[in-house]
Formats: sequence, C-alpha cells, structure tokens
Amino acid sequence: MVKSSTANVNCLPIINVAPRQVMRGSCILPSAIAAIAALGKRPLIVGGDSTFKSLQSHLEPLFTTPELTLAQASYLPDCSEASLAHLKQAVTKHQADAIIGIGGGKALDSAKLLAYQCHLPVITIPTSAATCAGWTALSNVYSDAGAFLYDVPLPYCPELLILDYELIQTAPRRTLVAGIGDALAKWYEASVSSGSSDETLIIAAVQQARILRDILFQKSATALAEPGSAIWQEVVDATVLLAGVIGGLGGAQCRTVAAHAVHNGLTHLTASHGALHGEKVAYGILVQLRLEEMVQGNQLAATARQQLIAFYEEIGLPKTLEDLGLGNITLSELRQAAEIACAEKSDIHHLPFKVDGDRLIAAMVSTTVTAEAVRQNI
Repeated sequence: MVKSSTANVNCLPIINVAPRQVMRGSCILPSAIAAIAALGKRPLIVGGDSTFKSLQSHLEPLFTTPELTLAQASYLPDCSEASLAHLKQAVTKHQADAIIGIGGGKALDSAKLLAYQCHLPVITIPTSAATCAGWTALSNVYSDAGAFLYDVPLPYCPELLILDYELIQTAPRRTLVAGIGDALAKWYEASVSSGSSDETLIIAAVQQARILRDILFQKSATALAEPGSAIWQEVVDATVLLAGVIGGLGGAQCRTVAAHAVHNGLTHLTASHGALHGEKVAYGILVQLRLEEMVQGNQLAATARQQLIAFYEEIGLPKTLEDLGLGNITLSELRQAAEIACAEKSDIHHLPFKVDGDRLIAAMVSTTVTAEAVRQNI
C-alpha cells in the first residue's frame, strides 16, 4: 500500500503569466461591455481626475449602457495607503462587485491592489503605453508625496485587459517614449540578474527581453514619427503587452536590478516628480551600465551604454540628471537618493558586485562619459 505524504513535495513559486483575457483594437470599449458585465454589474472605476475629465467622451459608452451601473473614484494623491483606504470606502458605498482601473501606471496599480484587498475581479484599461501595469500581477505603493515605498506581488493578473489604441493615442508622445525606456530595462536588468539561470521559464523570459529590446531599437523611431500607424501599434504592444509577458514568465525570480533601484531612490526627491517612471528607469539603465564599467571593467557594458545614448538622443529619453530636471539638486539630495537606492533590501544588490552610496553617486553623475575619457581615466 502506497502512503501519501506531502513531506517531500517541492512547491514551486506560483506564476501569473497573463490576464485571463486581452481585448485590443481601436474604439473597442463598446464591444468590451459584455465582457465587463460578465465580471460585474456594478463596477467602481478607479482613475485620476484629469483622466476622467479629458476622456469623458471616450468613456461615455461605459456610463450609458444599461448593462452597467458605474461609479468613479480618484486614486489621488497617489497609489498610497491613504488613497487605498479612501477607495475601499467608495467600494462599500457603491456596493461594487468589480473594479475597473483606467489611466496610467499608478491608476492601474491602485485598481489592482484595491481589487485584491476587496476580493473583487479587476479590469484594466490603460490610457497610455508608458508601462506594462495593465498586464502584471504587481502593484507599487508610494507615499502621499510620491516617494516609492514597497511593491505588492498579487496572486493573479487582471481578469480583463482592454487595450484601446484610440485611447492610447490620446496620450502625449512622451508617454510612449517613457514606456520604451521602461520596457528596455527588461533586458538590461534580467540579463544581469537572471541571465545565468538554467530554469526553462526564466531562460524564456530573458530571451523575450532580448527580443523586446531588438524590436524597440528597430521600430521605435518610425513608430513615434507615425502615431496611430501599424508600426506604432506594434511598439505599443511591445511596451504594454510583451513587457508584461516577460514579467509573467519570469516572475519574482526574473528580477529588476539597478535601473529600477535608481528610479525608486529618485522618487524621494520632490524635484524628480516631473519626470515619468520610464524616464527615470531609462536613466537608471545608463547608471547600471556605468557601474558595470566602473567596477568590473566590463567593455560590453561600455559599448551598450554608448549604443543606448545614441538611441536615447534619437527618441528623446533622458541621459543625465539634468535631462530629468535634476541639474540643480544638492549633493545632500543626491546622496539621499543614492542611499535609498542602496538600502538593504534594494534590487540594486542583485548586481554581481557590491554597490554603496558613493560608488552609485559616481555612476549617476557620469552616465554620458565618453569611452575615450574612460580610457584616459578622466
């Protein structure tokens, strides 16, 4: 007789690869109503005040259909604990049976985390291609003042993601540029933290990140010059969908590294709040590559940094602190950001070498140093 036992069961991490359903196309909100109604008849829409105001006509099909009884609530001032407490009250007041997140990354993160805390299904409707937040099983939590505090892994991706290219096209060009910067980090971080993994799904995630990088290098400039075109839609798919696939396949084991750690540190400087998430992350990629050059003498990192600088100049991503609007910060402020980026549990420690605040500051102020200057030790 065989006895059952759980003593030797090897429980692998749960992975959340994708939303249950993705609908994409132009002007698709009316055709998505049935799919939304299948998840809930009384959704609470979570977004920002400016999104509700500027996209009122685009959202009209949701508010006028008899299939849905909607209410809306703002996540402002940020995806913060205080905002989530306020949103929970809105859920109770409306007797909501589903959450719809509409907007940028912080609106979608707020909606996903709220839905998880209230045990409700969530639908995400991104209004820009600045992040992959509409796809992922993760929410970032900030202070009310916009400083990154921590992230929350979620047990599932959204039930429904609605990618309406018409909505995405209403966003400023800058948001897609920022999304390109954020998506590029998938390769530069995952190849360092997880490139030597022998696990099948992580290998797949890292290789998808390389493909994503190549797509963006090849297509971004044309896409930005031709908004709404087929190639523009492909780049939107890359930043919103493919970037999400990589996070889903790799999970927590396909880690972020210095680029996002630098972003997290910079959010604690009020002067950085004018820069978008992906802009700070893109700058952080250059910082990470500079660290690899400085500490390891890594010539591949040096070549990659010069390649990225040329690409950034072509599409308009920031290369320096000055480009981020931080040219006048004090040494004390820069040290504050660096110390937060180097905190004990920071992702920066997924680098294969030790990084402290002084070393990070040196990298942060030399992201555009030329190869010749490095050779001459200037």
